[in-house]
Amino acid sequence: MSFANLSALAQQRPLRLLLVNAGEADAITWAGLVQPLRLAAAALGREVLHLETMTPAQVVLAQPGWHIALLVADENQTPLAPELARAVIERCRSAEYWGGVGAGVLWLASAGLMAGVRIALPWALYADTESITERALLTPHLFELDGRHLSCCGGAASIDFSLTLIESLFGAGVQADIKEGLCIERVRGPEERQRVALQARFGALQPRLSEAVTLMETNIEEPLSTDDIANLVGLSRRQLERLFKQYLGSLPSRYYLELRLQRARQLLLETNHSIVQVGLMCGFSSGSHFSTAFGALFGNTPREERQRKLMPPAG
Repeated sequence: MSFANLSALAQQRPLRLLLVNAGEADAITWAGLVQPLRLAAAALGREVLHLETMTPAQVVLAQPGWHIALLVADENQTPLAPELARAVIERCRSAEYWGGVGAGVLWLASAGLMAGVRIALPWALYADTESITERALLTPHLFELDGRHLSCCGGAASIDFSLTLIESLFGAGVQADIKEGLCIERVRGPEERQRVALQARFGALQPRLSEAVTLMETNIEEPLSTDDIANLVGLSRRQLERLFKQYLGSLPSRYYLELRLQRARQLLLETNHSIVQVGLMCGFSSGSHFSTAFGALFGNTPREERQRKLMPPAG
């Protein structure tokens, strides 16, 4: 689901947004999330955006009625006591859109509340997901919106997530002002992957999965078939698909397509290759297929993406 779907909430006056800090106040997961939103709240005024930040103990005593509620904790944070966790989660779930950031995502999934939901989880916590992988769909992305559920892997991605929320709710102009105030040039999108090697994410547990993704990353211009990749890593197609579904929340073919489109987007923004050349360099022999697939993932056409590069900075 696109973050643009959140724009309907911007009609609420005021829009009530709750952030529950279950970690340290100076952790980048928390600071990266809250600081852009505080600047937005100051710029827009309390009658437009009412931002509330609370501790877990405070939120259980608060009056519900939030439009968005997020449970936030750094990946190293010790889980809340079970009774307090249940009360906090129930408060968050009363919001129209709710979810977690950092370890908060794992806590929600461990409580059985992310069944069949795509979630963005810090890669460092993947080792703790054995009990939830059959219920939640792990993705390698920085953040996700699936139905009413929001999730972000935390860390520096909290800044991108926060700025994306601001743009979705209040427009690109407000986001541009906040970016300028924070000296941020580019906001990474929800579809971008956590920048860490799969080998580091899974250790030695899934070497064939790491090998399969490496094959994809090194064969962008002339894509391999799923059967070819399975044969090269010594698995059946079904076994490979099972690994991708369990650990990456996607089919190999879909994951591969997104890799190629990510590369295409990078080339459109960072090089002067023509759109046709970019398509061919990323394995698309058909311009219409390239444009359709690109639009389905990013919400705009390759031509519109190239125009972003040519636009003067907002000032």
